[in-house]
Amino acid sequence: MSLKRVVLLFLFACSLQMAGAQDKYQWKEATSGGYTYRYISNDPMKARFYTLKNGLTVMLSVNKKEPRIQTLIGTRAGSDNDPKDHTGLAHYLEHLLFKGTQEYGTLNWATEKPLLDQISDLYDKYNKTVDPAARKAVYHQIDSVSGVAAKYAIANEYDKLMSGMGAQGTNAHTWVEETIYEEDIPSNAIDKYLTVQAERFRDPVFRLFHTELEAVYEEKNRGLDNDGRKVYETMLAALFPTHNYGQQSTIGTIEHLKNPNLKAIRNFYNEYYVPNNMAVVMAGDFDPDYVIKAIDQKFGYMKPKPVKEYKPAPESPIKSPVVKEVLGPDAESVDIAFRMPGALDTKSNVILGVMASILQNGKAGLVDLNLNKQQKVLNASAGVMSLKDYSIFSMSGKAKQGQTLEDVKVLLLDQLKILKKGEFDESLVKAIVNNAKLSELQGLESNNNRATSLMDGFIKSRGQNWAYDVAYVDDMGNVTKKQIVDYANKYLDNNYVIVYKRKGEDKNIQKVEKPAITPVEVNREAQSPFLKQIAAMPATPVKPQWLDYEKDIQKTAVGNTEMMYVQNKDNALFRLYYRFDMGSWNDKKLPLAAQYLQYLSTNKYTAEQISKEFYNIACNFSVSATAENTTISISGLQENFDKAVALFEHVIANCQPDEAALEALKGRMQKARSDNKLNKSAIMKGVVNYAMYGAKNPFNNQLSQAEMDGITATELTNILHELPAYKHTIIYWGPQPLATTAADINKVHPLPATFKTAPAAVAFVKDNQNKSQVLFADYDMVQTEVNWLRNTDVYDADKTAIVTLFNSYFGGGMGSVVFQTIRESKALAYSTYAYYVTPDKKGERYSAIAYVGSQADKMKDAIEGMNELLNDIPRSDKLLETAKEGMKQDIETERITDDGIIFSYLAAQKLGLSTDIRKQVYESIDRLSFDDVKKFHDQYLANKPYTYCIVASQKKVSADELKKYGDVKTLSLEEIFGY
Repeated sequence: MSLKRVVLLFLFACSLQMAGAQDKYQWKEATSGGYTYRYISNDPMKARFYTLKNGLTVMLSVNKKEPRIQTLIGTRAGSDNDPKDHTGLAHYLEHLLFKGTQEYGTLNWATEKPLLDQISDLYDKYNKTVDPAARKAVYHQIDSVSGVAAKYAIANEYDKLMSGMGAQGTNAHTWVEETIYEEDIPSNAIDKYLTVQAERFRDPVFRLFHTELEAVYEEKNRGLDNDGRKVYETMLAALFPTHNYGQQSTIGTIEHLKNPNLKAIRNFYNEYYVPNNMAVVMAGDFDPDYVIKAIDQKFGYMKPKPVKEYKPAPESPIKSPVVKEVLGPDAESVDIAFRMPGALDTKSNVILGVMASILQNGKAGLVDLNLNKQQKVLNASAGVMSLKDYSIFSMSGKAKQGQTLEDVKVLLLDQLKILKKGEFDESLVKAIVNNAKLSELQGLESNNNRATSLMDGFIKSRGQNWAYDVAYVDDMGNVTKKQIVDYANKYLDNNYVIVYKRKGEDKNIQKVEKPAITPVEVNREAQSPFLKQIAAMPATPVKPQWLDYEKDIQKTAVGNTEMMYVQNKDNALFRLYYRFDMGSWNDKKLPLAAQYLQYLSTNKYTAEQISKEFYNIACNFSVSATAENTTISISGLQENFDKAVALFEHVIANCQPDEAALEALKGRMQKARSDNKLNKSAIMKGVVNYAMYGAKNPFNNQLSQAEMDGITATELTNILHELPAYKHTIIYWGPQPLATTAADINKVHPLPATFKTAPAAVAFVKDNQNKSQVLFADYDMVQTEVNWLRNTDVYDADKTAIVTLFNSYFGGGMGSVVFQTIRESKALAYSTYAYYVTPDKKGERYSAIAYVGSQADKMKDAIEGMNELLNDIPRSDKLLETAKEGMKQDIETERITDDGIIFSYLAAQKLGLSTDIRKQVYESIDRLSFDDVKKFHDQYLANKPYTYCIVASQKKVSADELKKYGDVKTLSLEEIFGY
């Protein structure tokens, strides 16, 4: 469960129904299977909109590509609806809706209920108690009674229910206007899924509250260590001094987190979780007539009631820039945000979407060409976040070497001046429309995209604006340059909020203190009668489908190399790849050359013109160099295949050295490197690589400063010119026939008579962990993050089944032993896991990796808790059966399609396999037992030395404490990063 991840991007969520679109996209009504539904003519998703008698909204979109269904159940209530004195309440409730009901999650409801009532009363008392000593005494009572109540609870039974039916992606999120519950289920699990969900929302029981409360505390503390989150919340607070967007944090204030009230949470549930305020969305492989009848039967018990909408007073206009500053250890940045009309203003939103794309679209926008392409800043972006009452248009940037954030601010605002003067080509609107059509086609491939779009429409307008949403791409084409210029001049002035994220110590951080919690029972072996009932429900078997690489992939010669081909029979998209068997391990300059290409002109086009040309034909290209491979990819609409491929071939063959562009790139890379050293995730990744490989490892296999300084523009362009002369495989997925494609590529893709020999690759060999040791990196943070690392045996294909089962059982999800113990029972962390990681190449070794992120004062308990599990795996036959059944369902409903077939084959080849390994795994599942899991655990994990990778503040973690786990080596940033 998590807060909704907020990213500033282009959200084409609402749109304007203009002339021309009115006839094409209209609400219509139809009846099928005894139910009447509404739909929009010419909707590419063919979505059906039902309203049941009790007011429940149901939205269905059929997609038969694979036998799975993305499901969302949402309520139009989020942190905007939190009571003023209980912020974070909607998010608390989201967590508690995973705890079960009177029917599941309990061993004995009659015995458990009075204990839970007592806990609720104690929280009410705790909420009203002020004296610290008295509060501590009440919490001790809560902890004591909770320990007794937990003996009658079955932790994570919801997750066991979902895993047992083959669900994936079990999650939920809370945001300002919504709380959404997410599952990806097999198509044959519809009845099981709906039975569980109907029971889930019937009368949820708030059990195991105090350990879940501690998980929320940990989530809050993680947010305090996230500078990006702090910038976002600061920006919202300044933009919305009245509206709850800015006044109520989704996760809640520390003061309110310390004073939870179960009765207030129950009141919130009763008020907002009613059918006329909720929607069920399903996208995937199903019969809509069957599904709507089943939903009606399962959810018909829900009773509607009036829901009080959050109707805020309008915000006063911002008349001059509001300047804010955020301090923290991460890299510096600047964000500028404007308050815009909300998603319900459809006319505004279509113009806003086009305007945002003119500023940035990834290739040919003002920010793309004037700032990023010309390397005037480290990086810059612009986008829209669409909310119901207001939208937010924002621009952000990071400074390059020798540049101030104030300089970046001026450059960002200069792009708005250009926009407001209309100094852009009106033909750009047409290109934006073509690329939107491309995005729409790509989005239709994903059940998740379909479901998310439908749910977003429900949250913002109860689905009433779907005609505008469907017409959006067409309506974009009707937006004129004058409308855009007028709109920009109306809304973009000095009425902005600017947030400077500066490096420094944030002295205002208050962490949520650790309460005294006694570990509780999780009753792994227990099963409610309800779970057994669900497991016994009949389900039509789904037959797994194995890849036959010989039949599923066609091959032909193109010059002196091979082309692998899979036909796209679904739409007009293509993807073409040139895949080279060499990467940064062969030449550390390759990634730099690949990055350099985007800034180069040719004898025919400037770098800016190249970006515009690709954008105009709705196609993309990229060159990426990983450790062992370099891949050129070209994609887009098949009608422009010849143009796109010919244009790329021209670019790579004729790109010209540009010393000024290289010097700018080097300067930006130096700044990016400095910023990486301020990022805790990057630091931890480096520490883990150090533990895995030693002082010289793939992570710090970087160009030194001297090496970078010595590289010339001619040297890099020569690398690019010569790249096609090295051995590579051609991969094509698209609608065009094999012979036609091969002939086309043969014309435009020149190949040498013989390929050049690639430089020898540097070899990285995994270390042996002969004794336990600690690798420590200091970082100014509230939390402590710990990774365990141990390298083991060489890859063996015959171990694939037991590795997969072990990961699922031991540490791979919310129902796993690790999660149940560390988070559910002991409340030591918000995030924890443990995996046995399979290498991607024959001859390489496996690695055991475990993780706990906790408060610094919990580090000792967290390490001890994980070590207990690493040394002694608890037995749960029921959990093992759930894991095995989940494995079966995953494989039975997995469909590897499109170019994924070819990349599956290449991955198999790399491991020395010639067939689909999933068949071998599937046929092994029933033979595996707990004894096999325990034998595997004891052989590779138990009582073995580990390297502890710890990133924490040295002010919060003592050196003496670290020494308990092994010899301590404090790594410098230079040792970690290699520069």
